[in-house]
Amino acid sequence: MDLGLADKVALVTGGSRGIGRAIGLTLADEGCKVAICARGEEQLAQALAEIRATGVEAIAAVADVRSPQQIEAVVDRCIAELGGVDILINNVGGSASGASLLDSTDEDWAETFDLNLFHAVRATRAVLPSMRENGGGSVVIVSSISGWKPGPKSQYGSAKAAEIFLASALALELAEYNVRVNAIAPGSIFFPGGGWQTFEEEHPEAFTHFEERELPAGRLGAPEEVADVVAFLVSQRANWINGAMIPVDGAQGRPSAF
Repeated sequence: MDLGLADKVALVTGGSRGIGRAIGLTLADEGCKVAICARGEEQLAQALAEIRATGVEAIAAVADVRSPQQIEAVVDRCIAELGGVDILINNVGGSASGASLLDSTDEDWAETFDLNLFHAVRATRAVLPSMRENGGGSVVIVSSISGWKPGPKSQYGSAKAAEIFLASALALELAEYNVRVNAIAPGSIFFPGGGWQTFEEEHPEAFTHFEERELPAGRLGAPEEVADVVAFLVSQRANWINGAMIPVDGAQGRPSAF
């Protein structure tokens, strides 16, 4: 299926590893010009080389999406070097602390929301002028099943739930500019160097039990399986999908191994 994405410009935050890297490569395979940003310079350079090897124009920028100035600088580079931004993937996420409510601080919660929700707010705000000038665009916020399937440690899940709501609210607000906004909610995704690989190495029995108990297929998902959904979602083939939350979780149950 031709998704009609050739020569569209896509910006992927957190594009150096895992889901973000897979999204960048998949969009490149569809013919997009791709920009990626992340904090880790070495992995960012490796991902950029892989994306350029597909034959598309691509740039990478070391940036912390918690800084409005840095994300705005990335968008300025996209406009100057690639011609604008048609697609934005708000992929950066994480938790400042895995502590329980009683053991966490206000600062932990604020940092987690900054990394997830507020990063999506500021990145979307930064690309909107370019999308309006180009006649529209598509934004995908990478949330998590933790945002709608509660598990232990409420801090991360609360931020991810807020991202899901943000997508639905911005879909209404930005419709007049022909900008679609959707969220995806991946389940547990396994990739080299990721948290689930570390968990498997440190707790092999608990990992196996988790796969058998919570995942009908008996395995975790792969980044490429998430990236394929994103590629469809940002294309004109998905033109009537707006303000939605799309689970990509293999019918996973609880999001936590404990």
